[in-house]
Amino acid sequence: MPIEKIINTSGYNAVVKARYGYVIFNKNDHYIGKAIEKYGEFSESEVEIFRQLCVEGDIVVEVGANIGTHTMALSQLVKATGRIYAYEPQRIVFQTLCANMALNNIENVECFQIAVANEAGHILFPDIHYNIEGNFGAIEMDGFTAGHKIPVIKLDDALEPAKLKLIKIDVEGMEHKVISGAKALIEKHRPFLYVENDRVEKSRALIELIQSLDYRLYWHSPALYNPNNFAADTENIYPHIVSINMICVPRSNPIEMMGFQEILNADEHPMKTT
Repeated sequence: MPIEKIINTSGYNAVVKARYGYVIFNKNDHYIGKAIEKYGEFSESEVEIFRQLCVEGDIVVEVGANIGTHTMALSQLVKATGRIYAYEPQRIVFQTLCANMALNNIENVECFQIAVANEAGHILFPDIHYNIEGNFGAIEMDGFTAGHKIPVIKLDDALEPAKLKLIKIDVEGMEHKVISGAKALIEKHRPFLYVENDRVEKSRALIELIQSLDYRLYWHSPALYNPNNFAADTENIYPHIVSINMICVPRSNPIEMMGFQEILNADEHPMKTT
């Protein structure tokens, strides 16, 4: 069934009924926006992993929540007794994240317009033109020398949860910094880590850091197109496009990750051609 726009503004935002509720999205966004518009979901294969790891009452930290498509799914997995801490530094994207939580009456998510790294402070981020086409989820936050100040925190300084099941990190090359600033949290709670790793030049250091925390790592490369998508749309507008992520399991956890390739050599990467 085609996804019907419940609200289609004259600007860049629209609202649809999607898999996990109503979603406000940017019509100009190449990946998340277009996927929500066409399929009513984004990267559902990642949600399938979260479904295997998270249960009612769990606490999850999501660093790089974007507009909240996965936040909404995680919220339903952990239910009212669980909690999601969602961090998204881009101001306009953050506003959409909050709007999606409010629109769906979601009370177990706390949203923060904050960047996460290995040192507290500020980063500079310029105004982005969201009214023209772009991939707004792929903007590297730490590459600018001018713009508005955005606060930066370390997870070790910001959170003191009684328990922690999962840290999900999708921060466009800043993954190493996020984990470096969360070592105490990780060592105390031994959560699962689900970490984007699509920068080949940064991969080795990232893998070695997580391995040094006594974790086993597995590649997860989900296709953006889900044949069983919410809209039952058979057209794949993302052929041959996958995400490159890692499922990281503490060695103290006996869970078996059947069907996933374990990362044994930090120099290997799915995107390496030589």
